[in-house]
Amino acid sequence: MLVQQILKSKGDDGVITVKPGTSVSDAAQILAERRIGGVIVSREGDTADGILSERDIVRALAVKGTGCLMETVDTMMTRNPVCCTRQDSSDQVLTRMTEGRFRHMPVVEDGKLVGIVTIGDVVKARLQELAMEKDALEGMIMGH
Repeated sequence: MLVQQILKSKGDDGVITVKPGTSVSDAAQILAERRIGGVIVSREGDTADGILSERDIVRALAVKGTGCLMETVDTMMTRNPVCCTRQDSSDQVLTRMTEGRFRHMPVVEDGKLVGIVTIGDVVKARLQELAMEKDALEGMIMGH
């Protein structure tokens, strides 16, 4: 399955972005309100300058304490995040996520942010593919 199909199945809620000067506290509030695990950091809202995840915040809290919540997202974000395109396969994306040990991947085309996929999105797509393959094989065995 292609990333394009995964994005289509998610619907068009847009990508949640924050500007580099946003406080980590405000970003954490967005993550909690939206029930998401990561947010794209973007100067103009259409590029992936960085990404900030729940994990980034938890690690900073463990090392620096609650004072890190007053820092800005650009001090804590992962810069130049690994991205994919709509034409990448779910297997390619899953491999990159697994090898890089991250769970969110911006989808970028011609330098512009067009979506985001999570490891959960990719696993769900892969499970759907496996279910269809199973049904097709059962149909062949049963003579349908």
